[in-house]
Amino acid sequence: MNVYLHTFGCKANQYDTELVRQAFADQGAALVDDPAEADLAVVNSCTVTHEAEGKMRRFVRRLARQPRPPGAGPLETVVMGCAAALDDGRIARLPAVRAVVPGADPVAVLSAAGYAAPRVDPVLRRFQANARGWLKIQDGCDEHCTFCATTLARGANRSRPMAELVREAQTLAQRHAEIVLTGVHIGTYGQDRGFTDPGRKPGVDPNPGTSGVGDPRARARGQPTLAELLEALIQAVPQVRFRLSSIEATEVDDRIARLLIAAPRHVAAHLHAPLQSGSNRVLKRMGRHWYTADSYRRRIEWLAARLPVFGLGADIIAGFAGETDADHAATLALVAALPFTYLHVFPFSVRPDAPAARLGGHVTPQIVALRARELRELGERKALAYRAAQRGRRADGVVSGRAAGRVEVVTEDYLSVYLPVDRWDGRPRCEVTVE
Repeated sequence: MNVYLHTFGCKANQYDTELVRQAFADQGAALVDDPAEADLAVVNSCTVTHEAEGKMRRFVRRLARQPRPPGAGPLETVVMGCAAALDDGRIARLPAVRAVVPGADPVAVLSAAGYAAPRVDPVLRRFQANARGWLKIQDGCDEHCTFCATTLARGANRSRPMAELVREAQTLAQRHAEIVLTGVHIGTYGQDRGFTDPGRKPGVDPNPGTSGVGDPRARARGQPTLAELLEALIQAVPQVRFRLSSIEATEVDDRIARLLIAAPRHVAAHLHAPLQSGSNRVLKRMGRHWYTADSYRRRIEWLAARLPVFGLGADIIAGFAGETDADHAATLALVAALPFTYLHVFPFSVRPDAPAARLGGHVTPQIVALRARELRELGERKALAYRAAQRGRRADGVVSGRAAGRVEVVTEDYLSVYLPVDRWDGRPRCEVTVE
């Protein structure tokens, strides 16, 4: 069987697709890059925005129109992932959809593809075509942000055992110079209710420290933390550079901060810390109760003062239900004050299953678009200013891709540097000059 895979959405989705890709390959299937060569397509769906779901539906329809050999029917598609988990029947009714598989269990996907009782390796051995690999450390989330349907789709927080993650990192390290720790809410690693890790070697958690960040309840329960996992991974594969994917600013405790500061070869000096809004009133309406604009600002400023190089990104929602001009101005002011090096700006999108759909005070689409544009322009100005300030600096780079005679190298602070192939020495990790 020839199988074509396509992914929409976040790094967690990308990881899930790679595990499914590996499972198909282990069954003897051929993975193809062109749907015209496929016997079956597998689409991993995203539900984070209305636009993301719309793109997925249009893509599935295009696959059904894919030219086929004479006598062959349309290319059948299995749709998996977050949108599939919340499907009310509309995805199943799309042309040539063979099955809708909620979530990302490779066994379920392969079963839908026609494999009887497939045996699946739970450890990802390789992330395709990239010197950077993803390692999903947990799934799901116990928070209930009013704009988010992902929690509904992925369920409660579930952490993977440390020993399993160390084994997977050791395997990935044979092919990847950087490993990105990903998940849905990675700052809560180990804190899910009832999670036990018999293979864990407990460390000594510090007191919250001068920054005031820490979770004494976690220490009292004796559960592993993200910092403890990160330390175990560094010890197991010291040659690899680890990077944290999206993590809440106030969940970067002092132990993680010390690794960022003291171990730059092991932990990339980069955080993607979702902000969503700079208005406390809007944050409360969003259900983001664990931080305020002030606590977010204090934590980022504390880190920035101690990191000589610091890449900082954030997600921001423009035009959330009930957002006023003053709320938007507060977000612009906070973004301007903090050392962001890039922004991901999302116009507010009503998800029918999320609580925000029931909130009043929805902003007109024209105002939402205007506010999103203002935030993006501010983010672009800050990105350009940061890169200009770094020009000429020698940086620690990992090869991310190769195309059109150039190699893309990602620095520790998440800048892309492009080298002509003839200037690259072939190593997946190399020192580069920011230009």
